[in-house]
Amino acid sequence: MARTPQTPFALLDLDGLLSEEERAIRDVVAQYVDDRIRPEVADWFETGSIPARELAKELGDLGVLGMHLEGYGCAGTSAVAYGLACLELEAGDSGIRSLVSVQGSLAMYAIHAFGSEEHKQEWLPRMAAGEAIGCFGLTEADFGSNPSGMRTAAKRDGDDWILDGTKMWITNGSIADVAVVWAQTDEGIRGFVVPTDAPGFSAREIHKKMSLRASVTAELILDGVRLPASAVLPEVTGLRGPLSCLNEARFGIIFGTLGAARDCLQTAIDYSIAREQFDKPIASFQLTQKKLADMALELDKGFLLAMHLGRIKDNHAIRPEQVSVGKLNNARESLAIARECRSILGGNGITLEYPIIRHMNNLESVFTYEGTNEMHTLVVGEALTGLAAYR
Repeated sequence: MARTPQTPFALLDLDGLLSEEERAIRDVVAQYVDDRIRPEVADWFETGSIPARELAKELGDLGVLGMHLEGYGCAGTSAVAYGLACLELEAGDSGIRSLVSVQGSLAMYAIHAFGSEEHKQEWLPRMAAGEAIGCFGLTEADFGSNPSGMRTAAKRDGDDWILDGTKMWITNGSIADVAVVWAQTDEGIRGFVVPTDAPGFSAREIHKKMSLRASVTAELILDGVRLPASAVLPEVTGLRGPLSCLNEARFGIIFGTLGAARDCLQTAIDYSIAREQFDKPIASFQLTQKKLADMALELDKGFLLAMHLGRIKDNHAIRPEQVSVGKLNNARESLAIARECRSILGGNGITLEYPIIRHMNNLESVFTYEGTNEMHTLVVGEALTGLAAYR
């Protein structure tokens, strides 16, 4: 006799790990994704365009922009609550979670952690409300895994700074109102708060992407951008600044990737129960059940890892190598789950009528950005051996 199917997270009663408040926050975000994102996202992906400013305002109203930050209009939630929001957003699409991550964990976090009081008062309330959009200019075309080699430079000219250089693969870049840009200076790497209407600043949107198509990606061009001395982030010098921001965003990815994987797996389960071959559901075949069982194990283990790291982060004790463990494992396993789910759907797995190929393509980017699989592997290796293999 057939039993009532369980959802992947219900297999281990994972809801029991969450507080009532955490479940409530998760459910509000999940409802928004169901109502607003799922009905539209396949078309956004196909056309390679999204109503980014409209979505930013809605996400601000939802309270998820910079939600884990304190003050200045931010919600001040726990790290776990932020992670759960990222999971639900990425269950909709990685591009939507990326919009939120870049806004809150990169641009807003940089200003919140390292900016002057004037920076915070000017930008954070509007960014939390989605009325101003931010981007984060670190990566360059020739310097991804090695940001210390960046060529973008800032030089003093009297009391001003002059910025020259380019940044690549910048989410929100061509729609941003403010860019946090990292540059070489005589004092070391410094961060600058750059209004995007500054003369000499321009952004060129990147097209012909096959991944993160429901997301704005751009190249930033800084051609003699003149900034006052007050534009510098005063509280940090060196790579500690941008790397701290990246760890914030990577934490969201640890949870977020699981949302994409869960959406793929639930789609594959539902499809395999409904799809018949040889006069019975393909879910009844042993090979299909093995695939589903293996994926559910990896998904649930990934959630347990994310929750453990989230509790550590809420105790203000998380270390960079622990973030790397989470990003390495969950991005890798989520991509593997998406690929396996695609196989269960057969030919239907490559159409946008189902979310799997979209998630799979998106996860190829998430697997690479904010620290490649290889770099996080070496970070973990260094933590275990004390020896850096990439220097």
